[in-house]
Amino acid sequence: MNGPQAIEAQRDLVDDLVESLPHRQWVHWYYTPMALSFSRHLSPGLCIYDNMDELSAFRGAPPRMVALERELLRRADIVFTGGQSLFEAKKDRHPNVHAFPSSIDAGHFHQARGKALDEPEDQAAIPHPRLGFFGVIDERMDVDLVGRMADLRPDWQFVMIGPVVKIDPAALPQRPNLHWLGGKSYQELPAYLSGWDAGIMPFAINESTRFISPTKTPEFLAAGLPVVSTPIRDVIRPYGDLELVEIAADAETFVQKAEEAIARAGEPWLARVDEHLATMSWDMTWQSMDQLMASTSRRPAITDLPDVAEAIHV
Repeated sequence: MNGPQAIEAQRDLVDDLVESLPHRQWVHWYYTPMALSFSRHLSPGLCIYDNMDELSAFRGAPPRMVALERELLRRADIVFTGGQSLFEAKKDRHPNVHAFPSSIDAGHFHQARGKALDEPEDQAAIPHPRLGFFGVIDERMDVDLVGRMADLRPDWQFVMIGPVVKIDPAALPQRPNLHWLGGKSYQELPAYLSGWDAGIMPFAINESTRFISPTKTPEFLAAGLPVVSTPIRDVIRPYGDLELVEIAADAETFVQKAEEAIARAGEPWLARVDEHLATMSWDMTWQSMDQLMASTSRRPAITDLPDVAEAIHV
C-alpha cells in the first residue's frame, strides 16, 4: 500500500466511525499534524492540537509535516503544548496556547519506594549500585555519554530499559556493567525502579531534544529515586532550579552529580519532591484542560485555506 492509498484507507475508517456516532458535535484531538491528511474534510465542534513534541525535528520526520502543522494551527481552536519550552516556541503562532508539562500517576510509581516488589529475573543478578534509565532508546539518547560513564565507574551498573528504534542496535556501547534489557510494560516499571539507586536521563543535546519535557522526570521522583539529567531546558526548569534533579553536561560531572545525589537522597529531599508532585496529577491536568475547552468558543469556519493537499503532494 502506497502513501495515497494508506491515507484513503484511514479516511474511510474515520468516516465509518463518524457515521456510527449518535451525534455530530465531536471533538478533533490531534497529536500529530499528519492526521489532517485523512480528516481535514470533517467539521468538528472543537479542534484541539495537543502538541506534545516538536515532531518535525525527529529523525525520519516527513518533510510535509511542517506545512501540515501550519494548517493545523490555523484550524485549531485551542493548542496544548507538552512543556514550557514548546509553549514559548508556539505561543506567538496561535492566540490560544497553553502549556501542560508532563503529569504523574504518583500512586503507580510510589510502589517502587516500598522495596517489597519482586525483583525481575533479568535484573536480580545485577549488583549494586544500579543506575537506570527507561524509555525509548533512539536519537535522543547520548549513547556515547552512557559508554563514557560506564568506563568511569566500572563498579557501577547501568540498567537501560526500552525499545531501540531509529538507531542501529549495534551502535549501542557494550560494557560488562552496561545492561540493555529491552522494552518493559508500564505495569512492570515499578518493580525495576525499586531495585535502582538512581535514575539517569542521558539525553543528547540536539534538535530532537530541544523542546522535550520528559515524563520520566516526575516518574523517577515519584519512585523516590535521585535523578541526574543532561541540561534539557524543561528539566532545568523547574526541577533543576528547585534542586530536585541534578544537571550535568558531561560524563565526569554526571557521575559526580550521581554520587552526590545518592548520598543526599533522604527524607528532607523526598518531602520537597512530594510537595512538588502533589501539584501535578493527571486528574488535575485534565480538569484544567477541560475548563479551557469549555471556555473556548468555536471560531467561524476558515474558508481561505489553500489546497494544502495538492501543494504538499499528499
